[in-house]
Formats: sequence, structure tokens, C-alpha cells
Amino acid sequence: MNTIAMPQVGPDTPREKIIEVQNLVKRYGDNVVHDGLNLDVYRGEVLSIVGGSGTGKTVLLRQIVGLERPTSGTIKVFGENPASLNAAQLQTLRNRWGLQFQRGALFSALSVIDNIALPLREMRALPDNLICQASLLKLQLVGLSARDADKMPSDLSGGMIKRVALARALALEPELVFLDEPTAGLDPMASDDYVALIRELRRELGLTVVMITHDLDTLVALSDRVAVLADHKVLAAAPIAEVIKVDHPFIREYFLGDRAQRALQALPALKGPGSPAAPTGNTGDT
Repeated sequence: MNTIAMPQVGPDTPREKIIEVQNLVKRYGDNVVHDGLNLDVYRGEVLSIVGGSGTGKTVLLRQIVGLERPTSGTIKVFGENPASLNAAQLQTLRNRWGLQFQRGALFSALSVIDNIALPLREMRALPDNLICQASLLKLQLVGLSARDADKMPSDLSGGMIKRVALARALALEPELVFLDEPTAGLDPMASDDYVALIRELRRELGLTVVMITHDLDTLVALSDRVAVLADHKVLAAAPIAEVIKVDHPFIREYFLGDRAQRALQALPALKGPGSPAAPTGNTGDT
């Protein structure tokens, strides 16, 4: 794997915003999901989004990637507003990010290698032999082997499905990756292995990662900052050590219970050496 040097981040280093969400409102009829939501994501960080059931975590992600339109407010990704682009422009923008859906969303009638190759084939920019070679490289990048290439999704374990879905998300060599509940449904060992893989890929490829998760161990192991969705807004967006100081019922319940305390105590060991310095500012609603 070729290592891409991460930029040095110091107190006076300007941080590049690659996602900007401003005054976002999302309604379905009378149901208000987001109301004045603000959030920034900075290049090179892992930002995790947490919130209770019905707070609109996945709805927020779908709006960011252009699968849904906001009721009002603005979203910019790499300086572009997905809602204002035509189909061709939106596809060009989408080529700069990868998306791993919660349950993998592999096509059951396609083999592993064909699932990974799908984004490349949709672009129609490479001959098929090069597409196959590139797809095999991505398969190996996520810790699987060429022996797995011809397997069907029904032959895969839960952990393998997650890895194939991640390989497909990385097929176009994106700068930004969205992960929706990446460790949901995995046993503890498979979850730990997947977390280690994400950490390595983030470091080696210089990825920016936006992750929705409810799993505390995954949250603590990977996050530079955590954005907490509550009361239709981003209540806080900061390193975990700062988020837990915010006095709010959801934060007390989620972060200050016994299980959370065990996870938080492991934070220094789990973060490990070599992680880029995390931004320290709160860019959510406080």
C-alpha cells in the first residue's frame, strides 16, 4: 500500500472544510426531522454521527450525498451543492466519494468481483481487463483474496459482506467515504477487525470518513469528532472528551452509562499512534 502523507495540523493551520451544512431544514409533511441543523466536516478527519432513533442520521447522510433534497438550507460537498446540480454534474461529484450502505447492499445476482467493478463499469472509461485488475486490487486492499472474487454474496459471512461493500465504495479511489453502521451485525472479533481495517485505510489512503454508528466501541476507536443529533439539530460536534461535558439527556444516557465508561477508558489505547491531530473546535449547534 502506498502511504499518502497526512498534512500536519497545528493550532494555526487552516482546516479545509469538505462538507458544509448550513441551516438545514428537512420535513416530511408535518414531521420535522431537521430544523436549523449546522455541521462542518474537515479533510482527513473521521467524524461520527450519533443520535437516538428517529433523529435523522441516515436522512442527513442521504441529503449530503444528493439522494434527498433538503426542505431548505444549504449543503456543500467539495464546494458544490448536490441539490443544485444536474444529473451529469452530480455523478461527477459522486465519483469523489464512496458510500457503504448499512447492510452492504450487494447485488445478489452479481459475484464479488462484479459488485466491486460496478462503479467502474458504470463510468465506461476503462477496458474490462483493466476494470477486473483494479477490482482485484480493491478486494485485496480490504483484506480478501482473489479466491473470493467469484463467490456470490450468499456465500459470504457478515464480515466479508462488509469488506466487499467497502471495496466497492473505494473502487473509484474517493477522497471521502460515508459509512452507515459499518459494524452493525458483526460479532466482536469481526467488528474489531473491521475497525482496524478502517483505521489502516484512513491512514494509508488519507481518507476523510463520515460514519453513522450506534456502537460505542467503534465510535471510540475511530472518531476524531462526534456529531450528536438531538432536538432536530447537531447538539454538539467535537472530540468525545468535549461532547460528554454537554448537559443533555441523550448525552448522559449514551455516553455516561457503565458500558460507555468502559469504552471511553480504552480511548488512548484504541486511538493508537499515527492518527492525525483532531480538530478541536465545535462546529455544530450548541
